[in-house]
Amino acid sequence: MIHAAVKAFIVEEFLPDVPTGDLADDYDLLKNGVVDSLGLLKVIAWLEDRYGIDADTVDLDPESFTTVAAITAFVERSAPRDAGAA
Repeated sequence: MIHAAVKAFIVEEFLPDVPTGDLADDYDLLKNGVVDSLGLLKVIAWLEDRYGIDADTVDLDPESFTTVAAITAFVERSAPRDAGAA
C-alpha cells in the first residue's frame, strides 16, 4: 500500500521519535519544518527508487510533497502502473 509505505518512510527518516500512527495524513511537512529542501530531495530519490518515478519527466510541484496524503496522490498519478503496488 503506497500510503503506508510513504508514511513509514517519512517517520523513519524525519520523525524517528514519533509513532507512525501519530503522523496525520494532512500534517504539513514543509511548513512545520519536518522536511526541508534537502529532505525533499531525499523523498524524491526514494520515490524514484521505490516506485520507478522518473523525476525528469513528472511535474515536481512542491505542493505534491506537503503532506503524506499529497505524496501518496503524487505517486498514484506519477508511478508507472506496474510499480504502484510496491
